[in-house]
Amino acid sequence: MANTTLTHLKAMKQRGEKIAMLTCYDATFAHTASHAGVDILLIGDSLGMTIQGLENTIPVRLDDMIYHTACVNRGNSGRFIIGDLSFMTYASLEQALESSARLMQAGAHMVKMEGGEWLCEAIMHLTRNGIPVCAHIGLTPQSVNVFGGFKIQGRGEKQAAELIETARKLEIAGAAILVVECVPASLGKAITEAVSVPVIGIGAGADTDGQVLVLHDMLGLSITGRTPKFVKNFMEGASSIQDGIVRYVSAVKDGSFPSSKYSYE
Repeated sequence: MANTTLTHLKAMKQRGEKIAMLTCYDATFAHTASHAGVDILLIGDSLGMTIQGLENTIPVRLDDMIYHTACVNRGNSGRFIIGDLSFMTYASLEQALESSARLMQAGAHMVKMEGGEWLCEAIMHLTRNGIPVCAHIGLTPQSVNVFGGFKIQGRGEKQAAELIETARKLEIAGAAILVVECVPASLGKAITEAVSVPVIGIGAGADTDGQVLVLHDMLGLSITGRTPKFVKNFMEGASSIQDGIVRYVSAVKDGSFPSSKYSYE
């Protein structure tokens, strides 16, 4: 397989080829996922829950993200790597640049930031300095205390219109990929059609340019016993972990995942 680059991912959107993205936190799973056909490996701050046993992502430190990004980079075989900027590590332009530089030096090809229109200035600042940015909108877990919990976003007409406009403004600012989380499937489709950059959905319906799941969720592993509606256990019927990941990639690529069962209306 040829190395996956940002140019490659943009071309996939243009030709309608689905993008398979999966969170990853260590070298062994990076090796396994990259050989199973995953296009993007995301070192998500979800490691707070899956690896560290935390209640949410807020306590995750930048040093944690750097450590796990370096681990994934060592095991990766040519896939595109995105590293999350953890909570309050991009509150100012200077802090955003310093935090992003450290993640890129650890092996990330792009950094991911959660938020809305207020991210535009930071995105412009980072891209001017050679750092590609993925913007995460919709349900943004670092803002869970503002939302009052993990709630679906964009259900009202006004809120949906605001999210579409936010996506457009983030693209203009320089965001090269968008992640859209926990929105109705119709809104996921509308956002995808409103921008020219790849849109990766998680609980955003089947009409986004690609899908992402948390690795442990996809493998049916949880220490809480709570499973979000948009999660499918791909280990059911699989002969191995690698087979489970291959099944996930195939389902994303052929458009069978997510079905309406795993989407919000």
